[in-house]
Amino acid sequence: MAAKIRAKESKAIINSLSGGVVPRIGVQHITVGRKLEIEAFTSALDDVKNGHSMCKFWIGDFGSGKSFMLHLLNTVAIKQKFVVANADFTPDNRLYSNDGKALALYRAIMDNVAIQSKPEGGALSTLLDKWIEQEISSTAQKNGVSILEIRDEKYHQHIEQSLMLTVNEVTDTGGFDFGVVVLKYYEGYIKDDDYIKRSALKWLKGEYTTKTEARKDLGVREIINDLNYYDMLKNFCRLFVSIGYSGFMINLDEAINLYKISTAPTRAKNYEKILSIFNDCFQGKVSNLFINFAGTKEFLENERRGLFSYDALKTRLETNKFETNEFRDYSQPVIKLKPLNHSEIFVLLKNLKEIFDSNYDVQININDDDIKLYMEEVFNKPGADEFLTPREVIRDFLNILNILRQNPSADKKDLISRIEVSDERPEEYIDSIEEL
Repeated sequence: MAAKIRAKESKAIINSLSGGVVPRIGVQHITVGRKLEIEAFTSALDDVKNGHSMCKFWIGDFGSGKSFMLHLLNTVAIKQKFVVANADFTPDNRLYSNDGKALALYRAIMDNVAIQSKPEGGALSTLLDKWIEQEISSTAQKNGVSILEIRDEKYHQHIEQSLMLTVNEVTDTGGFDFGVVVLKYYEGYIKDDDYIKRSALKWLKGEYTTKTEARKDLGVREIINDLNYYDMLKNFCRLFVSIGYSGFMINLDEAINLYKISTAPTRAKNYEKILSIFNDCFQGKVSNLFINFAGTKEFLENERRGLFSYDALKTRLETNKFETNEFRDYSQPVIKLKPLNHSEIFVLLKNLKEIFDSNYDVQININDDDIKLYMEEVFNKPGADEFLTPREVIRDFLNILNILRQNPSADKKDLISRIEVSDERPEEYIDSIEEL
C-alpha cells in the first residue's frame, strides 16, 4: 500500500467493512482493479469542469462493487474541487412522487453535501458561509473600505445587492424565493442570529412542510416540494460554481428500488424523470452537473420493469454493439462493472491486512501464503460461485483478524478451515425478482 493512511481513514475502513458497508472516507486505499473506469471518470470530470454535464449509470450484479465505486468517485471528485452528495433510493425516496417521496430524496441529497474540508457531509452551511464571505470581501473592494468596516450596518444594503446579483445570475425556476431565503441566511449570518440561519437552512434543505410556516419564519410564499426540487438542485449547482467549485456531483445508489415500484404508471414517471435528467445533461440544458446512478442489470435491462421498459431510455442506454469483454467503451453512459478476479481480491485482502495492523497498531501473524490459503478455502466451498460476494469474503477475513488480534494463541489455520458460505440468496436478488 503506497499512500500513507490517516488514523481516521483506517478506523472508518475497518469499522465499515466489518459491518458490511462501504466506508465514506479512505476508499482510495482499498481500490484495486478499477484503473480504466477511474481514468474514464476523471476524463469526464474534466469535461464537466469545462461547463458540460454528465449522466452515468454504474451497473453490476450484487457484490460487484457499485456502492464502493460511487464512494471512490466521491473521493476523486472532491480532490478535483467538486461539491458532492450521496443518496440512496428507498421505498420512501424516489425521483418522482406526489406524496413527499421525491422531496425525501432531495433532503437526503442536501444532508449529504460534502466538500474537501467536510468529506462526510453536512457542508451546506459551510458553503453558504464561504459564499457570503466572498461577497463581503468583493463588496469591500468595490467600495474601497476595509473588511472590518464593510460589516457596518450602513453597508449591509451594498452586500445584499451583491448577493442578489449573484442569485439572479445563478437561479432559474424558483429563483425569487431562493434569493429571499439566501438573504435571510445572510441576515442571520451578519447579525449572528442562529434562529434566522436555521430557518433559512431548513427551507433550503426542503424541511418545511407547510407554506404557512415558511411565510411566518421567512416571508416566502413557496417551499421546496416534489415538483420543484430538481430545479433547486440545478440552482445550487450554479451557485457552487459561482463560489469557485468545479461543479456539483450527485450519486444515487440502490436504483433497484425504482425497479421495485409496484405500480407501472408511477415507475414510468420515475423513469421519465431519469430521461429528463439525461437529456438536460447531454443536450446542454444544464452546466457543471454530474449525476451517477448505480443499479443492477435487472434495473437497467429488464424490459418489463427496468429502464429498458421505457423506449426512450432503452435507445439511449443500450451498450455499444462493438464492445466486447476485451475491448470496452468507458465513454458511454452505461458502465458495466465486472466482479474482481481472484488476483485483485488477493491484493485487496493484503491491503486490508496492512490497514488493520495500522489501525490497531499490531502485527497480526498472517502472511501472503495464509491469505492464499484463506482464498482457496473460501472459493472452493460448495455454493461459492453462486452465493459468495466480495462483501462476505472481506468481512470474514476481518473477523479472523479480529479473533487473532484479541486471541494471539488462536490457531489461524483452524479459523480459516471453519469458513462457511451461506446458501441463502442476498436480499437484493430476492427483491428484484419480478412479481407475477
